[in-house]
Amino acid sequence: MTKLWGGRFQKSAESWVDEFGASIGFDQQLVLEDITGSVAHVTMLGKCGILPQADVTAILAGLATLQDKAVKGELVFEVANEDIHLNLEKMLIDEIGPVGGKLHTGRSRNDQVATDMHLFLKNRVTEIIELLTAFQQTIVAQAEQHVETIAPGYTHLQRAQPISFAHHLLTYFWMLERDKARFTESLKRIDISPLGAGAMAGTTFPIDRELSAELLGFSSVYANSMDAVSDRDFIVEFLSNSSLVMAHLSRFAEEIILWSTDEFKFIELDDAFSTGSSIMPQKKNPDMAELIRGKTGRVYGNLMGLLTVLKGTPLTYNKDMQEDKEGMFDTVHTLVGSLKIFEGMVRTMTVNTKRLHEAVHSDFSNATELADYLATKGMPFREAHEVTGKLVFTCIQRGYYLLDLPLADMQKESALIEADVYDVLAPTAAVSRRNSLGGTGFTQVAAQLAQAKQLLG
Repeated sequence: MTKLWGGRFQKSAESWVDEFGASIGFDQQLVLEDITGSVAHVTMLGKCGILPQADVTAILAGLATLQDKAVKGELVFEVANEDIHLNLEKMLIDEIGPVGGKLHTGRSRNDQVATDMHLFLKNRVTEIIELLTAFQQTIVAQAEQHVETIAPGYTHLQRAQPISFAHHLLTYFWMLERDKARFTESLKRIDISPLGAGAMAGTTFPIDRELSAELLGFSSVYANSMDAVSDRDFIVEFLSNSSLVMAHLSRFAEEIILWSTDEFKFIELDDAFSTGSSIMPQKKNPDMAELIRGKTGRVYGNLMGLLTVLKGTPLTYNKDMQEDKEGMFDTVHTLVGSLKIFEGMVRTMTVNTKRLHEAVHSDFSNATELADYLATKGMPFREAHEVTGKLVFTCIQRGYYLLDLPLADMQKESALIEADVYDVLAPTAAVSRRNSLGGTGFTQVAAQLAQAKQLLG
């Protein structure tokens, strides 16, 4: 098959070479964006008098036909035509005749593919922001049910202090809020039009780049034609932002996995987000959480892959940059799927409040309360810390917890300890008293929930 760019060549590559160099296997995902860009481009060519209106009308009709076929999944792409741009141009010529070849007037595949990716990410980032918001809403809904559910808080994966379970859940709300802010900010750098930059130096045709940008819904155009075709910062930024979201999801997934074990039993996942074993009938595995934890690595890999591709490429376009797409597509697919799965997983999970109650009444996570109690009585905190540590050791030796230790034994370590200490050591009291700004106290958590709802609007 003769290439659309083949006039200078006397010899064709073998088919396996074409297959190695072709991108149509993955960039066909840009089909609608490519057609959208072409519609804007040819409309602009007509407005500027570069193409006669009859040609513009014919090309627009042909593009409309291709778009309809694309939506219906009826387009057949060929490796011999390399990429989405040449495939569509060949289809357009087949559809309306040689006039279809005029579509490429005043543009290059270099600015064309950059335009496609800007359009693609603009739409997908908007979708991702909506998914992040939906997940936040689910977290808030679960948190509202568990403001006064007391759970063990951890540091080093060891029991630390009792907390409101809602407070724990809302931690992820704020992570996602920062993720949303990063994606929203990145839209400023995605929402720029490269169209009309040509191969790298602009064009001699009297085009109107601002008109093209307006037709495509872009807020601005690249000021430098070389930057327009070589910039992939916006994809790197997308991959970086996505990596942070996946890091947050992976941390949450790890906790979901731990909480659902028999050792914790803090939650139970819905059957729809669990799987069984082919050999062990009793198993209920948190596979979706595990898979999201695993997929985090591939998103990180996509980021590092593109950074490595870009680190040594001179200006402007190089074939290396064909490697910018697969990781981008894969990350979009992975992130969108992970957010949808996680939202459903959290929305349908059952919190085992009885088990959480048992957990906080059978540990030493209230030890800080005793140290604080002594400090409020005038004992230096460092001394209070030591006294409390000795009492914890006494409990361990006797098989007690602090609430079980007789007052007389406590008073052997400090005469400042009185009968009211048992009220202070109660887990509910321990949580409710922590009302510093942003703390786990019930009134603070309620305020945090109100703030979260206000942000969700």
